[in-house]
Amino acid sequence: MSDTPAGPAAPLDDVMLAMDVVDTLRHRQDLALRELAGEAREKQLLERLREIYHSQGIEVPDHILREGVAALEESRFVYSPPPPNLKRALARLYVSRGKWGRPVLAIVLALFVIAGAYFLVYRPYQSAQAENARIELAEQLPAQMDALYQTIFEETKVQQAVVEAVALRERGKALASEGDRAGALDVIERMTALRDQLRQEYTLRIVNRPDVQSGFWTFPEVNTDATNYYIVVEAIDVDGNRLSLPIENEETRETEVVDIWGIRVPEVVYQAVAADKQDDGIIEMDEVGRKSYGFLDVEYVVPVLGGAVTRW
Repeated sequence: MSDTPAGPAAPLDDVMLAMDVVDTLRHRQDLALRELAGEAREKQLLERLREIYHSQGIEVPDHILREGVAALEESRFVYSPPPPNLKRALARLYVSRGKWGRPVLAIVLALFVIAGAYFLVYRPYQSAQAENARIELAEQLPAQMDALYQTIFEETKVQQAVVEAVALRERGKALASEGDRAGALDVIERMTALRDQLRQEYTLRIVNRPDVQSGFWTFPEVNTDATNYYIVVEAIDVDGNRLSLPIENEETRETEVVDIWGIRVPEVVYQAVAADKQDDGIIEMDEVGRKSYGFLDVEYVVPVLGGAVTRW
């Protein structure tokens, strides 16, 4: 500890008066600057201060007035804010937290929820979807192709079905390995249609109803000197139901699913059917062919020319 005794503290009233003098000078900057900056005599400034306080009914000693003038020059009793720095900025930010705290907290919570949904829900879902797609292309679809091929191989009675099934399976697996899901599914659809075609059993009969033609003839657009003859047929399964089958129209080259269609036949067959119906209104020999289980095509019992139309 220092052995030098501390000087006597200034009375509180004197300090307060000195602060008031400084405050008066600060509020009367025109007075202070005019008198002091221009090297005015201290006596004139003191006199002016006495007049100010005297007008307020306050008597201030000269030493207090001098102390106030000196304090103004030394910038005492004046608060000087610290220079801008990180610490000050953080302090001001903390003090003003009441204004920005809730909005920022809401934004932080929203970001937290979004991030949680992305990493805990969306990303796992996407990963699961990608894995399912990989398994489908690498395992499930090829397995379906193998199963369809095996069924076709076991049920067919013609080599043509096996050849078609082999070609479809190879193409389907190649598409699956390339990641072409749509192409692989299309192959499976075609193999399924081939299997279903093998399983079909029906009789192809000439339509013999009052409201439907049993036959007709046309002039082909490509050769108007020729005449094409058709008999109208329908497929009847073993239970007596009429089937709808995909038939390619030879005039438009479009395939339509229909339940009756025209088969092109030689004129002699057409005339024989016409004569059969004109005899008593009933076609006794109405069977055109049979589609048996395990075969792809109809086995015709009358001559046909291999063309068909779906509209006439």
